[in-house]
Amino acid sequence: MNNREADALYATVARRRAAVAIHVVLTVASVATGIGMYVTDRGWLAIALIALILPWCVATGVINGATRGLLELRTHVLDERQLAERDRVRARANRLTTYLLAGTVLGVAACDWTGQVRAGNLLVPVLVAVFITHWLMPMWVAGLAARDEPEEGLEAL
Repeated sequence: MNNREADALYATVARRRAAVAIHVVLTVASVATGIGMYVTDRGWLAIALIALILPWCVATGVINGATRGLLELRTHVLDERQLAERDRVRARANRLTTYLLAGTVLGVAACDWTGQVRAGNLLVPVLVAVFITHWLMPMWVAGLAARDEPEEGLEAL
């Protein structure tokens, strides 16, 4: 996280947003592949899932590097500013996840009510997707909220 060699990957807001967007896309693809493996008996999906894991891990590392480990470090290691930032990120992620859960409940209820899909058939795929989103939302929010590092010449002022 503190290795400066990878700074170019997240040096600007656009690059951090791109890293988060790539991570979201890789996560969606991985979850869809995993659910596909659960629903069908296609062996090639396991190979596709393994192929998605490496770039997903790299994107995770880029986001963690951009946030300087804000969500990964223990409380006693962070200063007051970092603790406040972590609390803001967690609160925003909690709100977003709450809205996602409310939308998911409404969507599943609508599918069941209209008779399109039985709610029992949606249980495992929806729970997996919502759990993964709940788990990763703080990291995505932190990656999007990360600010540019001050230039080295300005730190001495």
